[in-house]
Amino acid sequence: MSGNLFVVATPLGNMDDITLRAVKVLENSDYILAEDSRVTGGLLNKLGIKTKVFSYHKFSEKKFLEKHIEELKNGKNIALVSDAGTPAVSDPGKYLVRAALDDLIPVIPIPGPSAVSAAFSCSGSMSNSFLFAGFLPSKGAAREKELEKFLSFGLPVIFYESPMRVNDLVQKLERAGARIVVFRELTKIYEEIFVYDGREIKEKGEFTVIAEP
Repeated sequence: MSGNLFVVATPLGNMDDITLRAVKVLENSDYILAEDSRVTGGLLNKLGIKTKVFSYHKFSEKKFLEKHIEELKNGKNIALVSDAGTPAVSDPGKYLVRAALDDLIPVIPIPGPSAVSAAFSCSGSMSNSFLFAGFLPSKGAAREKELEKFLSFGLPVIFYESPMRVNDLVQKLERAGARIVVFRELTKIYEEIFVYDGREIKEKGEFTVIAEP
Protein backbone atom coordinates (compact mmCIF):
# COMPACT_ATOMS: atom_id res chain seq x y z
CA MET A 1 0.00 0.00 0.00
CA SER A 2 1.45 3.36 -1.00
CA GLY A 3 2.02 6.25 1.33
CA ASN A 4 0.71 9.79 0.93
CA LEU A 5 2.29 12.91 -0.48
CA PHE A 6 1.18 15.82 1.70
CA VAL A 7 1.44 19.26 0.09
CA VAL A 8 1.85 21.47 3.15
CA ALA A 9 1.46 25.25 3.20
CA THR A 10 3.76 27.06 5.63
CA PRO A 11 3.86 30.71 6.79
CA LEU A 12 4.80 33.48 4.36
CA GLY A 13 6.55 35.22 7.23
CA ASN A 14 4.39 35.37 10.35
CA MET A 15 4.84 32.16 12.35
CA ASP A 16 1.33 32.44 13.81
CA ASP A 17 -0.07 31.53 10.39
CA ILE A 18 1.00 27.87 10.66
CA THR A 19 -2.06 25.61 10.98
CA LEU A 20 -2.54 22.92 13.59
CA ARG A 21 -3.04 20.38 10.82
CA ALA A 22 0.23 21.40 9.15
CA VAL A 23 2.11 20.92 12.43
CA LYS A 24 0.64 17.42 12.89
CA VAL A 25 1.50 16.38 9.33
CA LEU A 26 5.06 17.70 9.58
CA GLU A 27 5.53 15.87 12.90
CA ASN A 28 4.14 12.56 11.68
CA SER A 29 5.56 12.32 8.15
CA ASP A 30 8.46 9.96 7.53
CA TYR A 31 10.41 12.87 6.10
CA ILE A 32 9.99 16.37 4.69
CA LEU A 33 11.05 17.59 1.25
CA ALA A 34 11.95 21.27 1.31
CA GLU A 35 12.83 23.85 -1.32
CA ASP A 36 15.70 24.94 0.96
CA SER A 37 16.43 22.63 3.89
CA ARG A 38 18.03 25.47 5.86
CA VAL A 39 14.91 27.65 5.68
CA THR A 40 12.61 24.78 6.60
CA GLY A 41 15.02 23.64 9.30
CA GLY A 42 14.64 27.03 10.97
CA LEU A 43 10.85 26.73 10.88
CA LEU A 44 10.93 23.20 12.32
CA ASN A 45 13.28 24.27 15.12
CA LYS A 46 10.84 26.98 16.16
CA LEU A 47 8.00 24.44 16.14
CA GLY A 48 10.02 21.79 18.00
CA ILE A 49 9.65 19.29 15.13
CA LYS A 50 12.45 16.72 14.66
CA THR A 51 11.39 15.14 11.34
CA LYS A 52 14.23 14.66 8.83
CA VAL A 53 14.43 17.21 6.00
CA PHE A 54 15.81 16.74 2.49
CA SER A 55 16.14 19.26 -0.32
CA TYR A 56 14.17 18.91 -3.56
CA HIS A 57 15.77 21.67 -5.63
CA LYS A 58 17.44 19.00 -7.79
CA PHE A 59 14.20 17.39 -8.94
CA SER A 60 15.24 18.17 -12.50
CA GLU A 61 17.64 15.24 -12.07
CA LYS A 62 15.44 12.24 -12.71
CA LYS A 63 17.08 9.94 -10.17
CA PHE A 64 16.07 12.20 -7.25
CA LEU A 65 12.46 12.30 -8.38
CA GLU A 66 12.29 8.55 -8.89
CA LYS A 67 13.82 7.90 -5.46
CA HIS A 68 11.02 9.76 -3.67
CA ILE A 69 8.32 8.20 -5.83
CA GLU A 70 9.68 4.76 -4.88
CA GLU A 71 9.61 5.71 -1.20
CA LEU A 72 5.96 6.73 -1.56
CA LYS A 73 5.15 3.48 -3.35
CA ASN A 74 6.78 1.58 -0.48
CA GLY A 75 4.46 3.20 2.05
CA LYS A 76 6.40 6.27 3.20
CA ASN A 77 4.44 9.42 3.99
CA ILE A 78 6.24 12.50 2.65
CA ALA A 79 5.48 16.16 3.39
CA LEU A 80 6.32 18.63 0.63
CA VAL A 81 6.95 22.26 1.62
CA SER A 82 8.31 25.38 -0.07
CA ASP A 83 10.35 28.15 1.56
CA ALA A 84 7.11 30.02 2.27
CA GLY A 85 3.43 29.68 1.40
CA THR A 86 1.86 26.91 -0.67
CA PRO A 87 4.19 24.46 -2.47
CA ALA A 88 4.11 23.66 -6.20
CA VAL A 89 2.98 27.18 -7.15
CA SER A 90 5.89 28.76 -9.09
CA ASP A 91 7.91 26.13 -7.27
CA PRO A 92 9.83 22.98 -8.36
CA GLY A 93 7.67 20.82 -6.09
CA LYS A 94 5.20 20.64 -8.98
CA TYR A 95 7.30 17.91 -10.61
CA LEU A 96 6.88 15.59 -7.64
CA VAL A 97 3.14 16.30 -7.40
CA ARG A 98 2.73 15.51 -11.11
CA ALA A 99 4.74 12.30 -10.85
CA ALA A 100 2.81 11.15 -7.76
CA LEU A 101 -0.55 11.72 -9.45
CA ASP A 102 0.62 9.92 -12.58
CA ASP A 103 1.58 6.92 -10.41
CA LEU A 104 -1.79 6.95 -8.59
CA ILE A 105 -0.16 7.96 -5.29
CA PRO A 106 -2.52 9.93 -3.01
CA VAL A 107 -1.72 13.65 -3.03
CA ILE A 108 -3.26 15.42 -0.05
CA PRO A 109 -3.40 19.24 0.27
CA ILE A 110 -2.78 20.77 3.69
CA PRO A 111 -4.10 24.29 2.96
CA GLY A 112 -2.76 27.44 4.50
CA PRO A 113 -0.91 30.64 3.60
CA SER A 114 -0.68 31.63 -0.06
CA ALA A 115 0.69 34.91 -1.37
CA VAL A 116 -1.70 34.71 -4.33
CA SER A 117 -4.93 34.53 -2.32
CA ALA A 118 -3.66 36.87 0.40
CA ALA A 119 -2.76 39.54 -2.15
CA PHE A 120 -5.94 39.25 -4.21
CA SER A 121 -8.14 39.49 -1.11
CA CYS A 122 -6.46 42.78 -0.19
CA SER A 123 -6.21 44.28 -3.68
CA GLY A 124 -9.61 45.98 -3.76
CA SER A 125 -10.38 44.28 -7.05
CA MET A 126 -14.03 44.15 -8.11
CA SER A 127 -13.40 41.12 -10.32
CA ASN A 128 -14.50 37.60 -9.43
CA SER A 129 -11.70 36.11 -11.56
CA PHE A 130 -7.97 36.58 -11.96
CA LEU A 131 -4.93 35.17 -13.74
CA PHE A 132 -1.77 34.04 -11.98
CA ALA A 133 1.39 34.74 -13.98
CA GLY A 134 4.02 33.85 -11.40
CA PHE A 135 7.47 35.11 -12.39
CA LEU A 136 7.88 36.62 -15.86
CA PRO A 137 11.06 35.93 -17.86
CA SER A 138 13.81 38.15 -16.51
CA LYS A 139 14.46 40.27 -19.61
CA GLY A 140 14.24 40.79 -23.33
CA ALA A 141 11.57 39.94 -25.86
CA ALA A 142 10.34 36.94 -23.88
CA ARG A 143 9.49 39.19 -20.92
CA GLU A 144 7.61 41.65 -23.13
CA LYS A 145 5.74 38.86 -24.92
CA GLU A 146 4.59 37.17 -21.69
CA LEU A 147 3.50 40.48 -20.18
CA GLU A 148 1.50 41.39 -23.27
CA LYS A 149 -0.13 37.94 -23.30
CA PHE A 150 -1.33 38.11 -19.70
CA LEU A 151 -2.63 41.67 -20.01
CA SER A 152 -4.57 40.77 -23.16
CA PHE A 153 -7.17 38.74 -21.22
CA GLY A 154 -8.72 41.79 -19.59
CA LEU A 155 -8.57 40.26 -16.10
CA PRO A 156 -6.55 41.13 -13.00
CA VAL A 157 -3.12 39.47 -13.22
CA ILE A 158 -1.03 38.44 -10.22
CA PHE A 159 2.75 38.51 -10.65
CA TYR A 160 5.61 37.46 -8.43
CA GLU A 161 8.68 39.65 -8.97
CA SER A 162 12.22 39.99 -7.68
CA PRO A 163 13.39 43.19 -5.96
CA MET A 164 15.77 43.93 -8.86
CA ARG A 165 12.98 43.93 -11.45
CA VAL A 166 9.92 45.19 -9.59
CA ASN A 167 10.34 48.82 -10.68
CA ASP A 168 10.69 47.72 -14.29
CA LEU A 169 7.50 45.66 -13.99
CA VAL A 170 5.32 48.36 -12.46
CA GLN A 171 6.53 50.96 -14.96
CA LYS A 172 5.54 48.67 -17.83
CA LEU A 173 2.16 48.00 -16.21
CA GLU A 174 1.62 51.73 -15.69
CA ARG A 175 2.29 52.42 -19.37
CA ALA A 176 -0.30 49.75 -20.20
CA GLY A 177 -2.87 51.73 -18.19
CA ALA A 178 -3.36 49.18 -15.42
CA ARG A 179 -4.43 49.82 -11.84
CA ILE A 180 -1.50 48.41 -9.87
CA VAL A 181 -1.37 47.20 -6.27
CA VAL A 182 2.03 46.33 -4.80
CA PHE A 183 2.55 43.93 -1.90
CA ARG A 184 5.98 43.85 -0.28
CA GLU A 185 6.98 41.42 2.47
CA LEU A 186 3.48 40.00 3.03
CA THR A 187 2.81 39.11 6.70
CA LYS A 188 6.32 40.21 7.74
CA ILE A 189 7.44 43.08 10.00
CA TYR A 190 8.00 45.51 7.11
CA GLU A 191 4.86 44.59 5.17
CA GLU A 192 3.69 47.23 2.70
CA ILE A 193 0.50 47.26 0.60
CA PHE A 194 -0.22 50.22 -1.65
CA VAL A 195 -1.78 51.29 -4.93
CA TYR A 196 1.13 52.26 -7.16
CA ASP A 197 1.35 56.01 -7.72
CA GLY A 198 4.62 56.38 -9.59
CA ARG A 199 6.85 56.22 -6.53
CA GLU A 200 10.24 54.50 -6.54
CA ILE A 201 9.78 51.15 -4.83
CA LYS A 202 12.31 49.94 -2.25
CA GLU A 203 14.22 47.11 -3.86
CA LYS A 204 14.19 44.92 -0.76
CA GLY A 205 12.04 41.94 0.15
CA GLU A 206 9.62 39.72 -1.73
CA PHE A 207 7.02 41.23 -4.07
CA THR A 208 3.59 40.31 -5.33
CA VAL A 209 2.06 42.72 -7.84
CA ILE A 210 -1.53 42.82 -9.08
CA ALA A 211 -2.39 44.62 -12.30
CA GLU A 212 -6.04 45.23 -13.15
CA PRO A 213 -7.35 46.72 -16.41
